[in-house]
Amino acid sequence: MPLTTTEIFDRIYAGFIGKAIGVRLGAPVEPTIWSYERIRNTYGEVTQYLRDFKNFAADDDTNGPVYFIRALRDYGLKATAADVGRTWLNYAAEEHGMYWWGGFGNSTEHTAYKNLKSGMEAPESGSIATNGTTVAEQIGGQIFIDSWGWVNPGNPQRAAQMSAMAASVAHDGDGLNGARFCAAAIAQAFVAKSIDEIVETGLSTIDANSTYARVARAVIDFHRANPADWRLCRDTLTADWGYDRYPGVCHIIPNAGVTVMAILYGAGELTRTAEIGTMAGWDTDCNAGNACAIVGTFQGVQASWDKYRKPINDFVIASGVIGTLNVVDIPSFARELTVFALRLDGKEPPALWAEDFERRGVRFDFDAPGATHAFRTEPFNQIEVKSAADKQGPNSRGALEVLLDRLERGQGGRIFWKPFYRRADFDDERYRPMFTPLADAGQTVKFKLQLDPWNGDGNLRVAPYVRRAISGEIVETGAWHVPSSAGWQDYEFTIPEGDEAIDEIGVLVEYFGRLKFLGRLYLAEFSVSGKGKLAIDPKTEKQEWGGITRFTWNRGHWSLQDGVIHAHTAEDADAWTGNGYLRDVTVTADLTPLAGKSHLVAARVQGTSRFYAAGFQDGEAVILKQDHGTTVLAWAPFVVKSGEAHKLALTVVGDKLTLSVDGKALVSATDGQFRYGQAGLRMASAGRMTVARLEVVEL
Repeated sequence: MPLTTTEIFDRIYAGFIGKAIGVRLGAPVEPTIWSYERIRNTYGEVTQYLRDFKNFAADDDTNGPVYFIRALRDYGLKATAADVGRTWLNYAAEEHGMYWWGGFGNSTEHTAYKNLKSGMEAPESGSIATNGTTVAEQIGGQIFIDSWGWVNPGNPQRAAQMSAMAASVAHDGDGLNGARFCAAAIAQAFVAKSIDEIVETGLSTIDANSTYARVARAVIDFHRANPADWRLCRDTLTADWGYDRYPGVCHIIPNAGVTVMAILYGAGELTRTAEIGTMAGWDTDCNAGNACAIVGTFQGVQASWDKYRKPINDFVIASGVIGTLNVVDIPSFARELTVFALRLDGKEPPALWAEDFERRGVRFDFDAPGATHAFRTEPFNQIEVKSAADKQGPNSRGALEVLLDRLERGQGGRIFWKPFYRRADFDDERYRPMFTPLADAGQTVKFKLQLDPWNGDGNLRVAPYVRRAISGEIVETGAWHVPSSAGWQDYEFTIPEGDEAIDEIGVLVEYFGRLKFLGRLYLAEFSVSGKGKLAIDPKTEKQEWGGITRFTWNRGHWSLQDGVIHAHTAEDADAWTGNGYLRDVTVTADLTPLAGKSHLVAARVQGTSRFYAAGFQDGEAVILKQDHGTTVLAWAPFVVKSGEAHKLALTVVGDKLTLSVDGKALVSATDGQFRYGQAGLRMASAGRMTVARLEVVEL
């Protein structure tokens, strides 16, 4: 029987949860100083997370699966290696975020990026002929490819082919074999009856005489003879396949042995697989992440995962250049991959899922097994969220359950989702993420609530609210009232205007009865939709993550000076804000050129190399299209004086683009290539400028 859409979605969701668990468990002991022996002597048997994180910051192991699959979105379902190479360039900020920027000739990804930037195309950018065997056969060949397996459910051959194509941007030789094996194993995990079947299917897609196949076979043979003690197997890997035999920082062969070992000795149970992958050392987050992506897809979400799954809370952080994509809601991303999977098989996705695929806003249906969509509470010890085990939304498979545990008179708290993050929300610097808000003023928030009171005298009341990200101000957006216990009750409000980002959207709870309150509040069908307005007054922003709050950036120096944004660069430089799926907009900036020949605003920005921009360049007022190269769409003479302020406005409606300066339309053009994207600021060459205010208004 062919897999149903729901079955595909549920398996992808489980697989990505597994990936996130493995990465988070292994990350604290990833550095090479954490040898296998040191992990064993320090932690013994790993049976829980080794570190608590406020929120786990971005990791390259999850960056790749989130961003590289977008080649299918940007270039079509038949995207080539060259297209994936362009995707690498387009979504990574140079030398911060996304990859390990460990130096040309040392870091495989850094080396490939430099090759691509120089004009070289994939697969030449990652070939042994270009980079040598050591660089081409590091571990990255397999750690970024999970999504290529998930979009090919039950089709391991196509998964292997597509993953090798994608991995060839930076890898070759056994680096490509690692991609084939892991993606094919994930694809087979949708339909397999056993772990052995998954491993054998993965190996069937690679050369049996390759070193990758030989290390995998060595582990398989050892496991057959010694099925109970994985540490004996690890000792054999050290002796016969260790780092001392394979050059480079993180060669794929020793880690391939650990990955297969964790899969086999984990015996199809995700938590044990993650623990073995972590305790075994070497590249712990990569190996545990790869193994758990496979096993998670195979096993499906289980209650036994809860101790590792709960801190994941349905989200991971990424660190590409599209700020709203960096807050990854795992159920929504699983829907996106399901749409790819269906379309690759020539099938139409559900209409609502097709809409989700390019949604300006969010739609949380709690359909995924045990989904929480990253909702959280404050204070945590009296108000706790989890997936509802015995309740469904009116039009979905699930809901959120909020336990209200013995609230005294005057006590309460908040139940909320975060559409924006700041540096203070994290306690580590892994792969330095950047954020732009997922929700803006003027948008409509909708959700449903239902109360299930167990104890108390009925005086529990709620009110919807938002919180402002800089000041922390709580803004009530509706009246306080006692929620219904007879059925679902609809809530709707408009996000109020203001010059700060919103970093919480949710419900305030307060109890004012005489008896202690114990009960549950259910939440379902949460959405943020509609057109919004983004207004950035630099006086209210902060310097964070090497840039400015509410902006992502690539190259140049972006700072706040005397209440304005100051941009200074020796080459091209960009800063972007707003939602990644804005469509018809006017982007307005109060901009003062100070030096150089290029001072622009941008719209429909789909990355570092795909966008429209307009403003002053080379003594003209221009409208430009950037698509891995610049096309001038329209121009007119315009004399720009250094230090003279102007109001630049780029309006994009459908395929029509218009540049206005100080309220006067100067040039217009027609181009329909880019249908959506962020807004921003750009200098295409060396220079300086200041920006006193930036507004993005949806039309």
